Amino acid sequence: MDLDAALAAAVEPLLAGTGGARVSAAVLDTGNGARAACGGGSFDTASIVKVGMVAALLLIAQDERRALTAVERDRATAAIERSDNASATALLRAIGGPRALDAAHARLGLTGTTAAHAWGLTRTTAVDQLTLLRAVFGTASELSEDSRRYLRGLMGRVGSGQRWGVSAAGGDWALKNGWMPRTTTGLWDVNSIGRGRSGARTCLLAVLSDGHRTKESGIALVEAVAKAAVGVLGAAR
Repeated sequence: MDLDAALAAAVEPLLAGTGGARVSAAVLDTGNGARAACGGGSFDTASIVKVGMVAALLLIAQDERRALTAVERDRATAAIERSDNASATALLRAIGGPRALDAAHARLGLTGTTAAHAWGLTRTTAVDQLTLLRAVFGTASELSEDSRRYLRGLMGRVGSGQRWGVSAAGGDWALKNGWMPRTTTGLWDVNSIGRGRSGARTCLLAVLSDGHRTKESGIALVEAVAKAAVGVLGAAR
């Protein structure tokens, strides 16, 4: 079964009536290794880049053989759990700016992500975000076991108003969402990355999208695509 084609076919009707919104998704069943991806091109990260920022901070602490400071922990917690933008800006500065974030991403296996000073405009792909999720939720990673556990814990405690997105596809979620209107068009970027469980399966899932008239319509599409992606892997079994 061509899982990429199956996912593309499942997503295509979901785009009807969206007014030209784009979407890309990548999903992995961590149990049997089945994976699928659809939709090409790169997208603005909005706040999902905060996962990469915290990962970069943890790599620095690992290299220096130390724990995070109290200030670093406060910033990491605020950036992931509350999606606090000021904390993310401070994190980017602390890790050494966009070039340092690019270096951390490359160390974690990402190949199609380019950081920006205005961090929400970092460009990425769904496949790259799936690679990042494997670094956080898997075992073959530059991140240590303690670092992975710490970051997964933050993603499992996001604020109650931010528990949408890939969580629609399963329970026991751990996620980070991103959303922002583009000033040039007034249209919304809406993204969601994370882990969820559906029945006996655990899936890692990244859904990126742009061109939405409203944040709410973007969330609805992202959730529908997340469900479709997990459903495709379930059908393949």
